Amino acid sequence: MKSDYLIVHKDLLPPNLEQVMEAKKLLLSHEASTISEAVKKVGISRNTYYKYRDYVYEEKDSSIRHAVISMVLNDEKGALSSVINTISKNEANILTISQAVPIGGYANVLITLDISNITSDIKKLLEELELLPATKSVSLDAIE
Repeated sequence: MKSDYLIVHKDLLPPNLEQVMEAKKLLLSHEASTISEAVKKVGISRNTYYKYRDYVYEEKDSSIRHAVISMVLNDEKGALSSVINTISKNEANILTISQAVPIGGYANVLITLDISNITSDIKKLLEELELLPATKSVSLDAIE
């Protein structure tokens, strides 16, 4: 699976990305009550904050709590069960599952997870799901 994520030392990144992280921390800790207040304290524009807030995370960022995964599974007995078992093994909690009626031998599945207590990282979970015999494709649609 080709990853959409890179691990890069912060010295290589523009300073405003670190300021976005600081603004997120101020909001999370309630040191700033509004986004306007947080961005003013760290010295960035609201536009910069909104542009990067969903794409910049610290390693093991405790504010990352939810992930939305879409999958295409073969229409076979136990396919969804193996997905659920893999998610459970990684200590992620399933919040919602939506499975479409299988068409042409494949079923589309959308799963929302609480990943606040995940034992590995989301990339490893996606790789494990992709290796399941009934899996045709896996993608991370959203993370927050």
